[in-house]
This record gives sequence, C-alpha cells and structure tokens, in this order.
Amino acid sequence: MKVSWAGLLLIPVLAGPPARTQTPPPAAQMAPAAKVALTPPMGWNSWDAYGLTITEQQFRANVKVEANELKSFGWNYAVIDEGWFFKDPEDRPKPELLQYQIDANGRYVPVPARFPSAGTEPASPSGPLGETAGTPAYTLRATIGDASFKPLADWVHSQGLKFGIHIVRGIPRASVERNLPIANSIFHATDAADTTDACPWDPTNWGVKNNAAGQAWYDSLLSQYAGWGVDLIKVDCIASHPYKADEIRMIRKAIDKTGRPMVLSLSPGPTSLDNAAEVGSLAQMWRISDDFWDLWSSNSSNAFPQSLSRQFATAAAWAQYAKPGNWPDADMLPIGELRPSPGDGAPRSTRLTPTEQQTLLTLWAMARSPLILGANLTLLDDATLKLLTNPDLIRIDQTATRSSQVLHDEDIIVWTADLPADSPDGSIALALFNIGESQVVLDSSFEAYNLEATTYRVKDVWTGKTLNKVTSIESLTLEPHACVLWLLKK
Repeated sequence: MKVSWAGLLLIPVLAGPPARTQTPPPAAQMAPAAKVALTPPMGWNSWDAYGLTITEQQFRANVKVEANELKSFGWNYAVIDEGWFFKDPEDRPKPELLQYQIDANGRYVPVPARFPSAGTEPASPSGPLGETAGTPAYTLRATIGDASFKPLADWVHSQGLKFGIHIVRGIPRASVERNLPIANSIFHATDAADTTDACPWDPTNWGVKNNAAGQAWYDSLLSQYAGWGVDLIKVDCIASHPYKADEIRMIRKAIDKTGRPMVLSLSPGPTSLDNAAEVGSLAQMWRISDDFWDLWSSNSSNAFPQSLSRQFATAAAWAQYAKPGNWPDADMLPIGELRPSPGDGAPRSTRLTPTEQQTLLTLWAMARSPLILGANLTLLDDATLKLLTNPDLIRIDQTATRSSQVLHDEDIIVWTADLPADSPDGSIALALFNIGESQVVLDSSFEAYNLEATTYRVKDVWTGKTLNKVTSIESLTLEPHACVLWLLKK
C-alpha cells in the first residue's frame, strides 16, 4: 500500500521524571554510581543457549569467542545465569530431587563437578540419601563445603571482560532447614527467612524479612560476591510478580557496603511504570517485559513470552527513563543458535528471520536498552556476527542522549534519537519500522518526525550506503516486519 504522512498527528515526547534527591552513604561504603553503567551494559548471558545446565568448559568456550570477536565492539559482560549451584539441573522440574551446593553459612556456591576451578567436591552430602552420622534426616539434599567463583572470575577479567551471575532473591530453603549461621553476624537463617513468602515459580528459596537479620543475610551474600570479583548481579523474582521493594533496598545497601561497583540487574518484568523512580534509584537495569523470546508475535493472551511485535509499545513507554546509570532492559537477544539446552523451548536456530533480527537490534538500540546476547557464541555464524558488530548500531545504543517514539500510525512506527554533535556520520538517528504484514511505501517530510526541514546527508546503518542532499523521504519501501535505520547529518 502507499502511505503519505502529510499533516500527521504526532505522539508527544514526554519529559523524564524529576530527579530524586537522596543523601548518599559515606563514600567509603558506596560504589560510586557515576562509575557503574554509564552506558547500557553489553555482553553475553548463558540462559538462552544453556538454561540451567552451563558448565565451566562451556562458559570458558563462549567467553573466548566474546573476547576474541566481540570485545572490541563493546561486548564485555559474561554472565552465568540460573542454576550454577545445582548438582543435577536436569531435576529442576522435580524440586524434591534437587541437590544443592551451599557453604557453612548457608550461601549457594558453584558445584565443583560442573565448575572444576571452584574447588574440591566435599565427600559427604547432607540430605535424605546421604546423612552423616548423628545429623538429622533433612528433607532437602545439600552438600556443604567451600567453593568459589573467584578463580573463574579472575580468568574472565584476564580476558578483558567482566563477570556476572544470576540469583533468585531470598535465602536457600536448605539453609533455613539446617538453620545455618549467617556470616559476620549474630543471626541464623531462620531469623532472616520469611517462610510465608515464596517465589511463585521457584522452589529453591524463601523470602527475606525486612529486619536486621535479613539485612545481615544480604550483607553476607554480597560480601561473598564482591570477594569473588562479581561485576554484575542479576536478581530474579524481584522486579515483578512479585515486586519486592524492601529486598531491592536491602540488596542495594549490601552492594554499597562492599565498595565494589557491581551492576544491579532486576528481573523479571514487566516492572510497573509506577515503580520507575524507585527502581531507578536502586538499580542500573530492570526488566520492562516478561521473558522475551524469538517470536514475532504470540497467540498467548499472557505476558509470557513477550514477542517482538508487542515489545514496541513497552519500549516506547520506558524510553524516557533511560539515562546514565539507569537502563530499562528489554531483555536478552535470542538470535543465533539457541542450543544445546535453551531456557525455553527445544534446541534451535533463532525463529526470527534475518529481517526481524535487524528490527530487533534496531529497536533495542533506539530504546537504549542493554544489549545482552543469548546465542551460543561457539556456534556464531558470519551473518549473526555481522549483525552484532555493526559499529553505527552500537554507537546509537551507547551514545544517544535522548530517544523516543515520535509516531505510531497503524503499522508504521518511527523513532528518533539524538547523538553527540561529533558523531562521525550524523547527530540524529531515524528508525522507521513496518510492523504489519504487507509492504508499505513511505513518502514523508522530515518535519513529520519532529525533525528540522533541511537537507541531510543520510547513511543507511544496515546497508552502509550513503545518500547526499536528501530533503524528504520519497518512495521508501518497507517490507513486512522490516525497518530502515538512518544516520542524518546536516
């Protein structure tokens, strides 16, 4: 169809929320916010390809690819997602069979059988199939011993990258059952645990009380992670269903006490817009949708999984809150090979077409979302690598100072973003999307998108082609699910 955009009704660009004034903790006790996530974090996370099952050998293999192929373009976080303390992650659907690895203070530690650099496997498990003499017959099986991610974190740092881990909020049920002491405190696990508060979808932990014992628990946990050398902590079951503001505050306080500049990432979404100011004062990243997967659209009426077509409205609503140190997170990038054991669905190549993958990356960049890869990097092909190393796309995501959706009319969505004045190919980014199922041909003025009516030099980010002396958009064809991303220079 042919579309003309003269006399459009534009969506107003909303101003960001007023800044909140806070009295900071003493300098010696806090991680300076100005030094954490000044730009949207970029990196790799194990969930989309490995789910609960990642091993040290697999992790190191992916990190080597990230260091060799992606680091120079800005991809620098390597994150081990959920389940690193399970001896038997394949039993996750049957919680009564799970075997945990914890230390003497009740904190999860990596399983040496899966992460050999973490330490030596203790000889005697504690649980219904392996009680030691004189110990109670606990319901939950756990092996208690010393293990640490520090050797692995040190190796990641030696590659010039940063190390992250995933946890679920709360305190291990296995630790509460044994009433283990909380490190560096007078408290025990039962003092901190709220056994009336369980994550609806996770069987491993109890919630944590908002009291001195609860704070001591999180202090002990984050102190451990700081000692390991963790640079990013992704905390789940805390940003939505349910939203747990008290626990976020306790975690924030515990991070600040360590003095280590760790990025705090909150999951899952959708975080409520009503909580935007609060999460922005406490975390650097927070999920704006439920889990995003490799689907253009979904027949589900539920929020899970979030599809690409539905993510446009969500990203638009949150764009005003993106700023240095605060990045609304549109979730991981499920492109490339999602195997051998993805966190959702069967092992596969991404279901998104090449066109949809460009659209995905364009929306994330224009929204200034964190860029966290989900692909198995050891299976990275040339086409996916080319997508991920487009310097102009990354420049938009990392340097834009303002971005917003300026038009949504039926199947056409348009975003603009301001770039630094010294950007080599232009100080304005313009993205035009067709989210419909039919080809669209656009004829419009730049004024239709709140841009100055002047002559521009245009660089197409995805093709690399340059057009000179462009005064309007004429006969621009957009295929279904496709986009055009331009850099404009006066």
